Amino acid sequence: MSWNDPASTNQPFMLRPAAKDYIWGGTRLNDDFNLGVDIYPFAEAWVCSTHPDGEATLDDGRRLSEVLKSNPSMLGTHPLQITKGEPFLPILIKFIDAKEDLSVQVHPDDGYAAEHENGSWGKTEMWYVLSARKHSELIYGFRYDVDEGRVRAAAADGSIGELLNHVPVKKNDLFFINAGTVHAIGSGCLIVEIQENSNITYRLYDYDRIDRNGQKRPLHIDKALDVANLRSSAAPRQPMRVLKYRPGCAYEMLGRCKYFQAERLLLNTENRLSADFKTGPNSFHVLLVTDGCGNLSGPGVHMNFFKGDCIFVPADSDELKLHGQAQIINVSC
Repeated sequence: MSWNDPASTNQPFMLRPAAKDYIWGGTRLNDDFNLGVDIYPFAEAWVCSTHPDGEATLDDGRRLSEVLKSNPSMLGTHPLQITKGEPFLPILIKFIDAKEDLSVQVHPDDGYAAEHENGSWGKTEMWYVLSARKHSELIYGFRYDVDEGRVRAAAADGSIGELLNHVPVKKNDLFFINAGTVHAIGSGCLIVEIQENSNITYRLYDYDRIDRNGQKRPLHIDKALDVANLRSSAAPRQPMRVLKYRPGCAYEMLGRCKYFQAERLLLNTENRLSADFKTGPNSFHVLLVTDGCGNLSGPGVHMNFFKGDCIFVPADSDELKLHGQAQIINVSC
């Protein structure tokens, strides 16, 4: 991997991820992305995060939150980036390796989280599927209208899967998971998750699994039922996506909501060709390299990047050049 410290408040820099060893994880985050993290299982890499449960850092060990607090102009002028008078990174970006099924779960919206979780934000999220096994699936909402009693009973006897939509998953699929939607990532999925800056999860069912301490992980039935949408949900369909071509790079909007937007860059430059990249004053950008390699250059900066790297580009950056053959997810607010 290639790391770089910001020499000024408008130059890009690399991030090191925070790592999570949840029991359902595997080894692919090291195997596929060469993250070099010595844990097993390696379930999640929080590649861009200022959340206190797992902060990304710079190569010198500084926390991303520390850098942004010292240089709030890096965030930009988007209103989400100032909350309670303080600079705030509104998003959290992860790689997720689901070797086994994740719990059946739901996240609160901003209002419920603010009231019941010490002022936290809620959690709306987006999943981009990097790869999946042949029969991989995800759970998304209920097949038909249910009531709290039915869900409680099904969670208790393990039949809750019969109430839920099971959606086949393949590489390059995209899913929005709004707060309140009961969901789960199925085994065999390797995913990029882009979400609100929150770590609030209410588990409805966890397959009676035992953790390394011989204990079942806690469930949160009452809070889950407080926030869950119990109406039937149509199985999600893939949105229409259009590639737009510019010299050296094709661009594809993956999705946008009030919290973030994400596009996929397909970089393919020749020896003398490069793709221009510049952030405006409104928002920082995060470039997550999901395949290939290349380099990024501009006034006072030159960095090589490889599959698995995460680059933070401050708002109102100098004009930059991207060169190489790579696929990159570009996230902003």
